[in-house]
Amino acid sequence: MSYIGILQDASNPTPVTAVFIIRQTLTPASVGANTTAEQTFTVPGLQVGDSLDINKASHQAGLSIGNVRVSAANTLAIQFVNTTGGAIVPTSEQYIIGGQR
Repeated sequence: MSYIGILQDASNPTPVTAVFIIRQTLTPASVGANTTAEQTFTVPGLQVGDSLDINKASHQAGLSIGNVRVSAANTLAIQFVNTTGGAIVPTSEQYIIGGQR
């Protein structure tokens, strides 16, 4: 049997009530050398508990995205990971935020 939705446990599936894609330009701050930093951005429509995936349009050597979450209503939190010996400023660009609730 297949379920479309989030499974709390096999006997009590929670159905997906909405699927969405948001395209928004984000302007992140610098991420220090050899560290991770969670940064928050206002994104209207996000709700605590949404399941998210994010796409950063460009590649930057040594920079990756760790966790993404909704930390409060309308607030996207992205964990940037810098594995280099110098600070990196993530590119200001349009990010694609996909999610479900």
